[in-house]
Amino acid sequence: MNIGDAAKATGLSPKTIRYYEGIQLVVADRAQNGYRHYSEAHIHKLRFIQRARRLGFSIDVCRALLSLYEDPNRASAEVKSIARKHLREIEAKIVELQNLQGTLSHLIDHCAGDGRPDCPIMDNLSAESSALARDDRKLH
Repeated sequence: MNIGDAAKATGLSPKTIRYYEGIQLVVADRAQNGYRHYSEAHIHKLRFIQRARRLGFSIDVCRALLSLYEDPNRASAEVKSIARKHLREIEAKIVELQNLQGTLSHLIDHCAGDGRPDCPIMDNLSAESSALARDDRKLH
């Protein structure tokens, strides 16, 4: 199938498929006229990458997972290790986002939101980094 058909079959844009080909995650066959040709195996790989990306795996990790997927002698321990590391990264991001949420909620709650220029949000944004870090510690 051509790239348009591959895009329809996977839900990926042709631009994304070309990108994956450009970084050699998936390399399409070429017809005699030079056009890309995608087999069912290519479509399967594209869907694999799409699902991995939706789970937040980086391109490099997708490459590693795809390599493991294609290795019939892979150890599931390797796959689990990669997934566990990614989960720890997600958990750290959640904590960071919760801290940001707490800080921003505090600032919003303490802003009068009236016609006066005094605003703790602006004060916090314009604070020097050391003062900002100190303020953040006080908030939590």
